[in-house]
Amino acid sequence: MIGIEEQYDKNPICPFCTTEIKKLYTHEIRSFLGRRYLYFCSNCLKVLGLSHRKGFWMG
Repeated sequence: MIGIEEQYDKNPICPFCTTEIKKLYTHEIRSFLGRRYLYFCSNCLKVLGLSHRKGFWMG
């Protein structure tokens, strides 16, 4: 089993520019079926992830 431990004294490293990520930028993308959020590095501006927020009718 892999344990989870919160770390507030360390910052993750961007896999593209290899700098510490101290701030993330987000961009909201709205569509008919909900919202998506694009997360990207504040230093190199490369995309790190995409999430999807479901609407209330989707559970």
